[in-house]
Amino acid sequence: MVGPKRHFLPLILISFAAFIFYTFHQSSLPSSIPEPNPDFTLRTPIRNLNPISHNFTFVIKVLAYNRLESISRCLRSLAAADYLGDRVHLHIYIDHFALADASSVDQKLHDSHRIVEYADGFEWKFGEKVVHYRTSNVGLQAQWLEAWWPSSDDEFAFVVEDDLEVSSLYYEFVKSLIMNFYYNASNYSPSIYGVTLQRARFVPGKHGNKLKLDDKTRLFLYQLVGTWGQILFPKPWKEFRLWYDKNKAKGIKPFLEGMVTTGWYKKMGERIWTPWFIKFIQSRGYFNIYANFLHERALSVSHRDAGVNYGKTAGPDSQLLEERSLDFNILEMQPLSSLKWFDFCFREVHPDAIIRNLLCHFERLNIRNYILMGPPSDSLFDLARRGHPVINVDQFVSSVGLYKLTSQGSSFETIKGILAKAYVIKKCIENKYNTWVMDGSMLVTSDLLLESQDSNDDFCVANNLDLFYAKSSSSSEKIWANDFVSKVVAMADSLARKDSATHGSLSFVYILTKLLEQNGARIKRVDETSFGMKIGSDNVSKSSLGDKKLVYWSTDMGLDSIQKRLEELNLWGIDSDLSCTAVVCHNS
Repeated sequence: MVGPKRHFLPLILISFAAFIFYTFHQSSLPSSIPEPNPDFTLRTPIRNLNPISHNFTFVIKVLAYNRLESISRCLRSLAAADYLGDRVHLHIYIDHFALADASSVDQKLHDSHRIVEYADGFEWKFGEKVVHYRTSNVGLQAQWLEAWWPSSDDEFAFVVEDDLEVSSLYYEFVKSLIMNFYYNASNYSPSIYGVTLQRARFVPGKHGNKLKLDDKTRLFLYQLVGTWGQILFPKPWKEFRLWYDKNKAKGIKPFLEGMVTTGWYKKMGERIWTPWFIKFIQSRGYFNIYANFLHERALSVSHRDAGVNYGKTAGPDSQLLEERSLDFNILEMQPLSSLKWFDFCFREVHPDAIIRNLLCHFERLNIRNYILMGPPSDSLFDLARRGHPVINVDQFVSSVGLYKLTSQGSSFETIKGILAKAYVIKKCIENKYNTWVMDGSMLVTSDLLLESQDSNDDFCVANNLDLFYAKSSSSSEKIWANDFVSKVVAMADSLARKDSATHGSLSFVYILTKLLEQNGARIKRVDETSFGMKIGSDNVSKSSLGDKKLVYWSTDMGLDSIQKRLEELNLWGIDSDLSCTAVVCHNS
């Protein structure tokens, strides 16, 4: 059904980065979560609880190569752990030496066979033991990626490189976490991909923050995988394996600008797997559970023996936490709502704060015609469940058909967003809606912005913002008809393939402006400072806002700073529970 001749539909398009930083796990944070049990004791809670699932399975995957001393130390520590009477399976994967290297082949055969014999003879009384001795050298990447395919959503894998040593307490701790953050429906987040036992000691984002936690923070979430003792949850791992398969088959590299790990990949290539997983985690907005045991203590320790990652032995990275050194209740679990979440730059991120604040302002301004657009995420689905109009970019692009592209990686994701925006604008124009397109780093302060455009102009663009206005008219509809959308995507693809392509040249507004100019469209260019106010590090006041209709900020600005500036302008409309601070009723 075609609406009236003139509508104003502010189409709020959330950029990929902003969506990940601020909205990745909202649906995982319920409004009411039980507080920790004050009677939760150290040694007995798990045995006395009902089974978490009759299908619960825990499999240890030990990755070994040519270090007999390392694997013997590792296996002895695993066998010394308390498994609470559970059946726990041990699978040992022994990589072969490279056959191309014929030097000292007899010695290498001898060393390999000693490791196989040791693994064969090692007693494992907790469950089945399987030894897999490879016929050729596959390297560390394949050792990790091929070690596990979950048999069910109740199977968990503990991947252990052979130079690790674990605490006898590790299994109790891990099982308690799985009970609290996987099987507890009120405390579950599909954005959590696993648990690491290693101490957080590295920030992969260039120029990121220092690893700094207060002494009261026992558990926290951090995007980085912890390969020195990583427990993997089944669903995210399957998702990653399929994502890896798709990207690897298409020749897409796991480049992620601004990350130290990209340099590792460029140097070591397919010998390492973590750049692939980190790229996947960034695209999905997933997080890992870490523990902060203070005094450089951890439940798993890497001895950093000489191998793929170290040219010579570097020694243990942490102090192994054992029961004799405990000075706290290791099994006390905080509710998910109280945990802190950190991105790859070790910046604390908050669920939905920017989007929630935006929606509260829409309610106050009585703006009802809007669409939220972003990549697939739990938060996007939760917003849809709550009745907000949303577009899943991946699903949308798949439904309309993606044009043949040659660009890869982050450019491919950007182009998908550009296609989705262009297609939605086309449909809005056809249905007689005037449309504003803005990203998540803007906040309208007045609905007058929506009515302020000169009727002689079909389009309006800001000089330095991703802000775009399209009026529904016969001339704009004519321009947008036929193959205009395909031209938008073709130009984006072309720019992405040029080495000189910058973030600015691949922006939605830049591309649309160029194509509209080629079609002789009437475009009004505006200086965003004439109607908008940029907030940054300097303090502001409500009086400084004046009659500005828009507030905007850099995408590099941290949430705490954004919140502080918006509070100074009286534009922060949510409380600590992410609820609107006021209910505003409007006459129908």
